Order: sequence, then C-alpha cells, then structure tokens
Amino acid sequence: MQLAERVAEIRAELRADVANVRLEPQAVENLRIKYLGKKGLIAALFSALSEVPAAEKPHCGKLINELKVEAEQCVKDLKNRLSARQATQEFFDYTLPGVPPKIGHFHPVTQTINQAIAIFKEMGFDVRFGPEVETDYYNFQALNFPADHPARDMQDTFFVNENILLRTHTSPIQIRTLLSEKPPVRILAPGRVYRNEAINPRSYCVFHQIEGLYVDRGVTFSELKTTLVVFAKRFFGQDVKIRFRPSFFPFTEPSAEVDVSCFICGGAGCRVCKQSGWLEILGCGMVDPNVLKEVGLDSEEYTGYAFGMGMDRISLLKYGITDIRLLFDGDVRFLEQF
Repeated sequence: MQLAERVAEIRAELRADVANVRLEPQAVENLRIKYLGKKGLIAALFSALSEVPAAEKPHCGKLINELKVEAEQCVKDLKNRLSARQATQEFFDYTLPGVPPKIGHFHPVTQTINQAIAIFKEMGFDVRFGPEVETDYYNFQALNFPADHPARDMQDTFFVNENILLRTHTSPIQIRTLLSEKPPVRILAPGRVYRNEAINPRSYCVFHQIEGLYVDRGVTFSELKTTLVVFAKRFFGQDVKIRFRPSFFPFTEPSAEVDVSCFICGGAGCRVCKQSGWLEILGCGMVDPNVLKEVGLDSEEYTGYAFGMGMDRISLLKYGITDIRLLFDGDVRFLEQF
C-alpha cells in the first residue's frame, strides 16, 4: 500500500475514533497516545517516509503533517470539551447557605447518669471522679476486703499485675475522698467499672456505676432510707413503691438491697421483673467501722452511709431494653431512638 493511501486510511480512522470516544480523561489520553504518541500511528508514518521515492516525499510529507495538525486539533478540542463539562459538573454556588452538621445527642446511659446526678445534687451531693486503673489497696483492702476475704470471690477482676487492676466498682473514689477531705463528706462517684464476666444479654465486662457516700456526725440509716426513697420517686415516678431487703457487702454494716415496684407491669408480674413485681436497683448500707478506721476516722464519733447502683441496668429498666449488649454495640439505628 502506498504511503498516501495509508495516510488517508489513518485520517478516516482518526475521525471515527473522535466521533465515538467517551468524554472521559483516560479515553481522551488513550486517543492521543494512539495517534500522537512516540510509538503512535503518525510517528510510524514519518518513519515510513524514508522509504518513499524522492519525487513523492514532498507530497507525502505534506499529507502526514496535515494529519498531525488535525490530530492535535482533535485532541485539543476533546480536552476543552472535557474541561467545560467538568467545570459544569463541579459548579458550586458559594452564596448558598451552608448545610448544618448533624447534631448528635447523649447516649441513653449518659442520659440516665446525668438525670441521677441532677437529683442527688439537689440533695447536697457533690461529684468526685477517680482513676479507672486502681491499686488493690483502694479497690479492696481499704474497703474491708482482706487478701483472704471470701467477698473477693464475688467480683471477677481484671488484674494488670498482683497489685494493679481495673477497678471493679467506684468505691475507691470514696476512700480517696475520705483520705483527702475531712467530714462532713457528701459525694457521688460516677464512672466506668470492669469485671471479668461472660457477655450475655444481662451482663457485660464493662458497665457504669454511681456510688454515693455521706459521712458526718450522727448519720443514721433512716437518713439513708429517706435519701433513696426521694431519689426513687423523683427518678421513677411518685407512684413507685420501694422496699429494702437485708443483704451483705464487705464495706457496709448493716447492708440492704433496694427494689422498686415494676413500672412496666405495675407490680402484677412480667418477664422483665421475672413475675416478682419488683426490680432491684441498688445496694446500700451504713459504712463499716473498719472502713472509717482505715481512713483515720473515729467510728465512735463519725458514722456514714453508702449506696451504689449500676446505671446500665437502670437504663435497661427505664427504657425497656432487653439486651445490655445494645448499649455497647454503637449501632446508630438503635441509639437514635433515645
């Protein structure tokens, strides 16, 4: 085939490709390489020009140059069209008002904690915080848990080493406060606690507590009962019924557990209250004299009461949630309901 015929053939192929090319950056670049690249079709024509008879070279050279100019113009036009389209697609009207960010809200457990703290603050309690990584002394020993005390078996503990652990309750904050502040002391100790428990619908290895402490001269169990009755009625409603049951805790004596009438079935019995009509919400008692002695207080002069409640469990009861794992899964579809 003569070179002039080959030029005409490539010109026709170029025009067909330009007419059918997708208006995308990579497609336009592939077309440019095909015709104008160092190993493209037009470069091959210039290489073949050396084999053309001398008399025909001027004419063939002119045809190849014209094809090259046409190819360059086609690629330029395609790039201009592509830029124009991209500019249109990316147009943004900066005079429009901004889109407000989506505003979140408090986690249901945080809502429960804040509500409880607000009620106790009205009764004169201050809030104290403490470390989540504790020593055995603050978590057990100072709270009347000797090394061989059977009550230690009640709590499955995450130990870092023999002396360092993840706190199993927020009671260490009470010890730290009594060691640094003189009575009267009336505090709340909220925070996360950790226990090495199997995860199931009713228990988790991490949960939240609020513990309360009041130490002063002449503090009585009747004051403790009044405080907790006021809290329960404010939190669960004025119609709720409250009962105290004898119990045992190493750091309080006497000790009690507090139940409220099931606000789901009204005390008639349902699956949530296990047909009993009652829901356990907290434990409490008078501060054991050994605990007061450990922090340097005379138990003949000072008395006090303490209480503690699991806020995750109360959240389950308050919102009618049947699986505690939902509180920790981070599923936005679930959390948006609260």
